[in-house]
Amino acid sequence: MTMNTRSLGTTGPQVSALGLGCMGMSALYGEADRAESIATIHAALEAGVTLLDTGDFYAMGHNEMLIGEALRAAPAARRGQALLSVKFGALRDADGNWNGYDGRPAAVKNFAAYSLQRLGVDHIDVYRIARVDPDVPIEETVGAIAELVEKGYVRHIGLSEAGADTIRRAAATAPISDLQIEYSLISRGIEERILPTTRELGIAVTAYGVLSRGLISGHFRADRQLSPTDFRAHSPRFQGENLQHNLALVEALRKIAEGKGVSVAQIAIAWVLSRGEDIVPLIGARTRERLAEALGALEVTLDPADLAAIEEAVPADAAAGERYPEAQMAHLDSER
Repeated sequence: MTMNTRSLGTTGPQVSALGLGCMGMSALYGEADRAESIATIHAALEAGVTLLDTGDFYAMGHNEMLIGEALRAAPAARRGQALLSVKFGALRDADGNWNGYDGRPAAVKNFAAYSLQRLGVDHIDVYRIARVDPDVPIEETVGAIAELVEKGYVRHIGLSEAGADTIRRAAATAPISDLQIEYSLISRGIEERILPTTRELGIAVTAYGVLSRGLISGHFRADRQLSPTDFRAHSPRFQGENLQHNLALVEALRKIAEGKGVSVAQIAIAWVLSRGEDIVPLIGARTRERLAEALGALEVTLDPADLAAIEEAVPADAAAGERYPEAQMAHLDSER
């Protein structure tokens, strides 16, 4: 396996070709094993992964503390290679409910202070609001992060789920390193306006949901029982006829993967990797086994015939159901 690097835009750092999204180690996808989660972070660092992604609202700080614990236990050389990407701004209560987003400058600085403490670091490498706050101009939110950059608490400014117009306004305020947004074989909405905008402005993309929350991993079964706290129990793409339709797409993809001697997950990740050197897929592995499988995508080469076959098996807009429940879709600036 060769772990090459990619740049987070013209203003951002060099990072590994794949990043590790750590959310599932703490929340939203059922129970996770703490020891295995830490071992998976260590294995990722050992394999050359440098980018670790989290959010201060993932289990209300649990995920940041988990990463901080993993980094403290890692060898100094591995700890030093880790680049931390942190999302902030989501408001939650003690019952786990979601209560909007806060992008006010004072809140930005408050969120950052708590994240630095939980992570046990003196700076955050990429800092971004998780969703654009519709009540606060993006210029004010980005301006507050820029002040944190000036003070050394943040190295680079990112965005998340922002639309093309918002990206332009943000980039006119301060240098933006990358946009974090969902992008996969069955979530290709960024291709029309957002991706051309980021490329014009020299902004990279960190793509989350590259396996669509396990839906196109090749491991999800129609009869799988999901706990009420699992995001997928409420996701439109995992419901009824939508799920049956989407799993049929996976089976079509499986035939192509088997023809190349790789797994469905590997070919789905390799497809995202093939979209451009400015795109860094985030893999949401919660175990060393799944991490090893995902890293194997780096050895998969897709030629024009492979890409054509994949496109035929899973055309753009082929998925049934929205990627979030209706109430959450309303918060996505990228969908407006």
